[in-house]
Amino acid sequence: MKMIRQANLRHLLRKQVNNRRPVYLSSHPFTSLLGSRRLFKAVNLDTLTPTMPSSMDPKGIVVFTSVGRSQYGFDIFTVNLNQTPITGSNSEHRLTDGISINYNAQFADEEQSIVFISERSGCPRIYLTRRGLSKPEQLPSVPDSLFHDRPIIKSHHLYFISAHEQPDKPFQSWSALYSTELHGKRKIIRLSPYGVVDYSPAISKSGTFVAIASYGSRPWEGDFHELKTDIVVFPTSDPNNRLVVCKRGGWPTWSGDSTIFFHRQTDDGWWSIFRVQFPENPLEFSEFPVLPLRITPPGLHCFSPAAFNDGKRIAVATRRRGKCYRHIEIFDLERKVFHPVTELLNPAFHHYNPFVSSDSESLGYHRFSGKSIEGESRVPHLEPVASPIKDLGMLRINGSFPSFSPDGSFLALNPALDENGGIKVVKSDGSKRWTLIKGRVAFCNSWSPTEKYVIYSSLGPIFESTKTTVQIARVTFEPSYLNSDLQEIPCDVKILTREDTGNNAFPSCSPDGKSLVFRSGRSGHKNLYILDAVDGEFNDGIRKLTDGPWIDTMPCWSPNGDLIAFSSNMHNPNNVDAFSIYVIKPDGSDLRRIYAAGPKGSNDVDIERINHVCFSPNGEWLVFAANIGGVMAEPVSFPNQFQPYGDLYVMRLDWSGLRRLTCDGYENGTPTWHFGGELDMRRLCLGNDAGVELTGEFDEPLWITCDFN
Repeated sequence: MKMIRQANLRHLLRKQVNNRRPVYLSSHPFTSLLGSRRLFKAVNLDTLTPTMPSSMDPKGIVVFTSVGRSQYGFDIFTVNLNQTPITGSNSEHRLTDGISINYNAQFADEEQSIVFISERSGCPRIYLTRRGLSKPEQLPSVPDSLFHDRPIIKSHHLYFISAHEQPDKPFQSWSALYSTELHGKRKIIRLSPYGVVDYSPAISKSGTFVAIASYGSRPWEGDFHELKTDIVVFPTSDPNNRLVVCKRGGWPTWSGDSTIFFHRQTDDGWWSIFRVQFPENPLEFSEFPVLPLRITPPGLHCFSPAAFNDGKRIAVATRRRGKCYRHIEIFDLERKVFHPVTELLNPAFHHYNPFVSSDSESLGYHRFSGKSIEGESRVPHLEPVASPIKDLGMLRINGSFPSFSPDGSFLALNPALDENGGIKVVKSDGSKRWTLIKGRVAFCNSWSPTEKYVIYSSLGPIFESTKTTVQIARVTFEPSYLNSDLQEIPCDVKILTREDTGNNAFPSCSPDGKSLVFRSGRSGHKNLYILDAVDGEFNDGIRKLTDGPWIDTMPCWSPNGDLIAFSSNMHNPNNVDAFSIYVIKPDGSDLRRIYAAGPKGSNDVDIERINHVCFSPNGEWLVFAANIGGVMAEPVSFPNQFQPYGDLYVMRLDWSGLRRLTCDGYENGTPTWHFGGELDMRRLCLGNDAGVELTGEFDEPLWITCDFN
């Protein structure tokens, strides 16, 4: 039996009951999870202790990227709607302090307090602040949870989404609704039935009812442009008495106790706001689910509604044809007209997820805080992130495809994946960064384990066809420059692949520094090859490692040199959206598949989407990005994420010990793993001491278009 420490509250409690003895499961994590769904519905925060570490846990430092996240710079702002006209900076009030990112707020009371999410502690947690408060107050939450979202305070209770309980099957989100008293015993109570996935809660005006966007208990189907959720209502006093009031909808908001507004994408392509109405007690109404009424017209997108208590208006985030930015507007339900708000204040910023005060006099939202506001004005090169494993540090890098120098003192990275990118080197304490290559597209770096002045990379556009020219490059430089004041380091670029061989990418260097494994499309299919690390393929220094009409990609050489791990769809070449982990010996023998989502032969393993596989420093573990945890929040409420289901996991080569490392609404990927050594996370240069300028440059979801007739 293999020991697996689960980041799961029920498992943690069972260990407490058994004097913190470890929990033993079968070798695959999804075949022997706790069967009972009724264990421990309430947790006392005053007696809860963090999960105890295991000597068998992985160790070291994992460095990774989160798409777009570094430039968000979100702060929470409010506007007094009684102040007219709403123009100029004096009309807008910032309620958060510019530390980390702050978002998804709600008014907590009539004193203009807000409850919101902040990532200042390394993961999304719940805070309370008000105008004039120097430091926000952290509210009760679950210590082991890496994710909290959409907090609401009503009648001295805190409602929130958390992700601390692992489902008993893969491809199901961990997102569920919880509540706790703000005073007294502070027990955490799960309101979502076990096995049910809930997002985006809303509380009715009286506090009697909860509305939720629920995915139910079915497995995640891969949807994320519009999640296939239903609007579900239940009494706060009886969360098991759930009623589906409307099929297909998200982000509910109450007007009183008998009207709910929500968003969905319509058949004509536009996101619009809909309304359902019912008697004061919806549980006595027998005609659910009902057909909702479309409220906002076609011709613009409307998201994340917030209803005013006067029943006459809703605040919405909009995207209009011909406009580049998401803005907050107020829609008059009687006159059927929109009134702009944030475009009058900050026309060149995106604004997200409005919320309204109970007296209907104040409107809030979050946006990039701007360059001239107090707080963090720079993006750190490396940012610490909360880890569920005691001896495994987590760092988010401002860039992609990090690779450590042999002694761990430096990291190579790609600051962007376009012509503005190239290759940069950053000190592993985040204090300084240098440019090696600029003005050309580069991606996927591999620092030679034996030569501290050699970095391998791919030069050319990423994720293109087999015929597109992408070349493997050997980049050499004088290491003494890394102790200089130069901003740009002279380097020599040697191309190792022939230009007429098409798409060659994702190099990984062997531990002895003599060979590279990489992916090439030269045969018409993307397979793996091994290349001489100095002369390339020009002196017959190349051989084929895999061969077939499928995609093999993103290889990683093990630190012992005995295995190469990679992603492939060879088990189903017709499905270009499903990739699994494979390992092979460098001589081409002993090809085998590593099963992450379930045991061999299960249906779950054939819908895995696993990429960016990397070995631990001792070669016993793999870290990778995977889709097996589903989606944690409604992606339409965030800036662009190509794969918002992408989270990092670790697992042993024998399929045991699967652990989730990240849990948020971002696409996390391109990890690298170092044993630690020179890295001391207590000495990281953070805040405004180092890094690059925070500009707030990020994209709206690229799958939201205004190109309709």
